[in-house]
Amino acid sequence: MKAALATALLLASTTAAMAQMSPVGLWRSVDDKTGEVKAEIRIEEVGNAFAGRIEKTLKKDTKADAVCDECTDDRKGKPILGLEIIRGNKILDPENGKEYRASFTPIADGKKLEVRGYLGPFWRTQVWNRAQ
Repeated sequence: MKAALATALLLASTTAAMAQMSPVGLWRSVDDKTGEVKAEIRIEEVGNAFAGRIEKTLKKDTKADAVCDECTDDRKGKPILGLEIIRGNKILDPENGKEYRASFTPIADGKKLEVRGYLGPFWRTQVWNRAQ
């Protein structure tokens, strides 16, 4: 009985730790140039890919009714709040409307997320913080 309980507790803690090592969850995006927290983004797993939406804007100068004027696809003119910025292995920068190949790597025991956008052989990395 004690062995079964210990095994169940170990499995539960391992499952929780594995969940923390996934990009799935709520993240605070941080501008890699200014260090400013810009938004809260919810990442979900859809099939074998990721999807992410802006749940909350945190940048001081963002208007409540802001839309993605720079977007060039179906997101053009859509509100920033609720905007899908992650589709599969791509991420959209709503400030310039550009879409980049992306990777999402949990670091620091899942407390941070390394978000790397690629344009050809060049890349730019931001480190986002898991929201509590």
